[in-house]
Parts: sequence; structure tokens; C-alpha cells
Amino acid sequence: MASRFFSIAAYTCRLFFFLLLFGSTKVFGQGSSDPAVLDTVRAGRFDNGRMWTFEYPPVDYLRETYGFEADEAWFEKARLGALRIPGCSASFVSPNGLVMTNHHCARSIAARLSREGEDLLNDGFFARSLDEERPVDNFYADQLIAVADVTDEVAAALDAAQTDEQRQQARQSVFSAIQARLKAEAGGTDDIVVQIVPLYSGGRYSAYTFRRYHNLKLVFAPELRLGNFGGEWDNFSYPRYKLDATFFRVYDGDEPLKNEYYFRWSESGTVPGELVFVVGNPGSTNRLESVAQLEYRRDVSEKSLLAVLQGRLEALREEYEESPSPALKAQILSISNSEKLYRGRVAGLNDPILMARRADTERQFREAIAADPKLQSSYGDLLDRIAALQQEKRQYAAEAGAFSGFQLQSSLESATLRRAVLAQLFERQKARGATAEQLDAMKQQILSIENLPANRERWFLTARLEQIAAHLSDDPALSAVLSGRTPEAVAADILERSVFSDSTSIASAIDAVPSSDPAMALAGALVDRWTAYVSAMTAFQVQEAELLRERGRAQYDVFGADVPPDATFSLRIADGIIAGYPYNGTIAPPYVTFYGLYDHYHSYKGTPIADSWDLPERWLNAPPSFDRNLPLNLVSTNDIVGGNSGSPLLNKDLEIVGLVFDGNVESLPSAFIFSTDGSRTIAVDSRGILEAFDDVYDLDRLVVELTTGALAETEEEADAMR
Repeated sequence: MASRFFSIAAYTCRLFFFLLLFGSTKVFGQGSSDPAVLDTVRAGRFDNGRMWTFEYPPVDYLRETYGFEADEAWFEKARLGALRIPGCSASFVSPNGLVMTNHHCARSIAARLSREGEDLLNDGFFARSLDEERPVDNFYADQLIAVADVTDEVAAALDAAQTDEQRQQARQSVFSAIQARLKAEAGGTDDIVVQIVPLYSGGRYSAYTFRRYHNLKLVFAPELRLGNFGGEWDNFSYPRYKLDATFFRVYDGDEPLKNEYYFRWSESGTVPGELVFVVGNPGSTNRLESVAQLEYRRDVSEKSLLAVLQGRLEALREEYEESPSPALKAQILSISNSEKLYRGRVAGLNDPILMARRADTERQFREAIAADPKLQSSYGDLLDRIAALQQEKRQYAAEAGAFSGFQLQSSLESATLRRAVLAQLFERQKARGATAEQLDAMKQQILSIENLPANRERWFLTARLEQIAAHLSDDPALSAVLSGRTPEAVAADILERSVFSDSTSIASAIDAVPSSDPAMALAGALVDRWTAYVSAMTAFQVQEAELLRERGRAQYDVFGADVPPDATFSLRIADGIIAGYPYNGTIAPPYVTFYGLYDHYHSYKGTPIADSWDLPERWLNAPPSFDRNLPLNLVSTNDIVGGNSGSPLLNKDLEIVGLVFDGNVESLPSAFIFSTDGSRTIAVDSRGILEAFDDVYDLDRLVVELTTGALAETEEEADAMR
């Protein structure tokens, strides 16, 4: 085993220094509401984040802040070594097409690649030769090979349009023309994909040309217990102990791809305070939204969606207690992740300090516009128009509470109610003279809705009725249907008497549903108000999109690229340093070691929730050479959000020092504001990954490839190379 020294004392001393340098923290959600205090709150320089784009590289900023000179070649290597996969980020980590991403980004792939008698999700997958690497269908990785500013071309087309409909047609037309032209310039082959990316809410537009790799094979995936160690309980937490890593390989025909651009592996890792970079594809943020927009989110949209997620999660957990299953557990984990995310976002929006900082950002923006007659003429009333639109949206706050999350194709909605609403729409379309083809399509949509487990159906229907009763109690039609009964009683009556409660009964009754059917009566009382709400919100979204395009133009005119645009699931580079942080009355260290993994296993052993920290046999019987003193996970001050999962954490030499997989709880309000007070990026340490490969999994092929770039076809060949 290669020697990799790690000193606890060294990083503890460095941690103390950086805590002195950066000061103590105040986590969002604990701010003062004293008006005198709030009046003194000022925005931070990087409240809008540090997610820099590659078309506007922060060369001067990096020089001034860190004394680091990043030239064009450095940014090109960073861009071409990075990848985007469906929903996540990834990177090339060898010259032989080896790709690294998170385990949680590839769980579904491991599950579907399992053959008879296998359970790759739970047991893991370890290819010990090239021949064992397993092909993955319906999967791809995108490499950003070119970027072009197309703002003027897109803006000219949109500005010439007179109506919303014309503007939508113009957008589609100009996007298609640009994509066709740039694809042809890049060779016009099937592996070239062009995407038009709006930046600054459409204030700027870039055309991204990707090379898409379809031929991938799975190389390594750990056991679920390692890839998801701590499960639902440890989600968004730190200290954390996860081997959240999976490796694929891109092939060129039957041979591994030979790629020039990749990130070499660091065996020495990092030290506290070291400059590091995240190169990945953050999903979405709302940092350029106005205070009025954030207040609407706080009071209406995010609040309503959180209530839906909490209700559904409670129902799924109750079902799991009665009849546990792996599929249900996976769904609970996914919903729990969303629920925690929105709980953190709502808490941030209710923090007076956060909102005061956003208000100060807006004040500076208004003052900058007012100071320039040309900007004042163009944008002087822009924020007021955005605020007025939020007030119009608030008129539908009751409907938002009642219908939040309601979708006709959602697995988190009552199947009975979905069928009944579609049947109401079917009857209305039939009365309006819809064609036989249109009606048949709607009928098939109704029949395609599968039954939910009985208890889940009852819980979901009850939860929706509770939302309706709480927010639409003044609606006469709904009051007549509810008849003063509890939501539980109404749900029970519907499920007992309605033909919509079962997929087989509706098949024979869909053409002649009696008006007395309780689900049909409920849907009849709902449909008019629901469709009016959907229609109104759709119109508001169109208006808001155009206002935000103006806002983005103004933002860029005032601040240029010094303020990065909101995240758009497009490639960004974010700077930060390795640093722990004070929390909960103590200090979270910058690194946690394998010892913590075993401590959690033994500490929770014998408790009702021990399975979340269980370990596979190979980990419980790791060889004596396994160095538990090496770091497994680490934290840094880089700016990330969802979509960054799987991003490489790189040192200034563009070497892999970690694999990003999460943010901590304190980072959840970062959708609206970025802060390094307590917000941290969590990553798997490069040393921990290498140690696991070397001593726990005995994967010399990967150790050799990551440390030397050499490709060994078998473990025996790799052994001979070490």
C-alpha cells in the first residue's frame, strides 16, 4: 500500500488559524428581527454567489483574492475535463475515458444493471477487468467543447415580437437556427448537441456546444450502505461519512476512449485553508430575484409546497412501518431529501437578516439605476412592476395552498382524484365537440393511471382534502361536497363508493359515470377553480419571464460579469477554501476520517435505526493495512447547489482532491443568498477514495489508473505494475 501521511494535529492548528481569520458564524434562521438592527444590515460582496461562467472567467478576481494566475489554457483544461450527466455532474479522471461521479447519481443504473441473482444496488459492483465493465443503456455524458455569445442575435428576434405568443415563436425559431448553424460548424454528427443557455434570466444568452458520449460502461459502484451511509438521517448533515462515488468508462467503439483532457489524481489531498475549485453544473438558484419575489416564495409558493411534501412523507413513512420494501424506502429517501431542502429554504426566507441583506442588495441596485439617466429611463420602474405582479399572484394564495403539487401524472397524488379530474375534463371536452381522436387520448390517459397501495391512496386523498378544506373553506361548491365531514370521512366515502377508486372498475364505467359518484362530484367542484388557477399562473409566468429578462439586462448593464448569473444547470467554476466551521456549540472539523465511520456503526448498533449506519462484511473485516486515520469526507467554502453532485473538487493544479456530493444544512438557503458563514460544500476526500480502492476493495486496476494514468486490463496486470 502506498504511504499517505495525514496529521490530525497539523490540520487542527490550521483550523484554529482560519477560524480567527474568518471569524465566528451566525447561521441563517437565527437573525434578529429588531428594526434598529435590520436597518444596519448590509449585503455581502458575494451574496449573489461565486458560480463563475467560463465565458466570463474571473481572472482578475482570482489574482486579487488569492494571488493565483489562471490563464486561458487553465480554464480550457478545467472546462474540457468536466462532464454533465443526466441530473448531475461528472469528470474525466484518466486518459482512458474513466469518469467519476456520485453513487447517488447512479443508483438507478446499478439497480437496472443487476442480472438474475444479483443486487448491484445493495451489494455494489466491482469490475476486476475490462471485460467485466458492464454496458449502460440510455445514459450519456456531455463535454462542453465550445461556447458562443449569441445575446445580440436572440435579443433582436425577441425584441421584434409584439405579443407573448409571437415572442415564444421567435424564441423557438432563433434558437433552432442557432443550434442548426453551430451543430453544422462542429461537424454535424449525432454526437454534437447545441443548447442555448439563458444567463441573467435571459439578459444574456450563450450557445453551448457539447460532445455527447453514449457508449459508457459501469466500472465501480460501492454498496448502498457505503454510498448512502447515514441514510435519511444524515442527509444535509456534517460531520458525514460516505463513500458517495461511482466510476464509469467512456468507450470509443470497443476500446476505452483516449482523451487528452482529464483531471489527475492527488494522493496528498489538501490542507486547511487551501484554495480549491468546484467545476460542475449547479441546477438553479434565485439570487437575482427581487425582495417581493422572495416574499411571495416565503408566504405562498415554497410554504405551500413544503406542506405537501411533509404530508406525503408522513403518509409514506406510515406505509413503510406497515409494509417495508426497498422501492418504498428509495422513494421515502427521495421525498425526504426534497422536504429537508424546502424546509431549509423556507427557514432562510423567514430569517430577517437574510431578507435584510437581500433588501440592501436591491437598494444598491436601485441607486445604481437612478444614478444613470439612461438606465433610469429604461429600468426605473422595473422593480416596482415586478412587485406589482407578485401582488397579483397573491390573489391566488388560497388556490396555491389547496392545489400546490397537484399534477395529473404525479405519483404523489391520489390516483382516484386524478382519474376523476381527468373524467371531468373529458366530459367538458366532449360537450365542446372534441374529436373522437382527442377523446380517445384522454380516455387512455385515465385508464393508464395505476392503482396505489390501498393505505397510500387513502392517505394521499385525505391529505389533498385537508389542503382543500384548509384553504378553500369559503367555496360553496366544495362546502356542499364536503358537507361538514372531516377529510378522513370524505376520503373513506369516495374510496368505498366511487368507480374511480379502482383501475378495473373505471375501464367499464368511463363512458357513463353517474353524476352521483362521490369522486366525480368532488372533481366537479374543483375543476373550474383549479383550471382557472392554472391558467392564471401560466399567464403570470409568461409576464414574469419577460420582466426578469429586463431585470437580467439591467443587472448586466449595472454590474457586468462581476456578479455571476443564477445557476442554470450549465458549467460553472466556483472557488473556495478548505475550512471547518463553528456549529451547535462546537467546531465541525475540515476533515473526518474512517474512524468516524466505524464510530457511527458501533454507536448506533442495537438501536431501532441502526440499519442507516450498518456496514458490509468487507468493511467490518478490513485488512490491518487499512489506514483508518485517513480522511473520508471534507468541507470547503465553495458555492454549490443541486446539480453539482458529482462535481470534482480540484486544487489549483487541477488535480482531484475530492468528489462533491452535498451541502450542509446551513447551505440550504443558498438558493437565495450565498454565504460562507456556516454554509459548506461536502466532498469525499481523494485520499479516502484511494484508500478504499486499495485496501478494502483490492481494486489495483483503479489505483494504478488513478495514480499513473496507465490502463491495466486485469487485476493481475495491475498487481505487476505496482
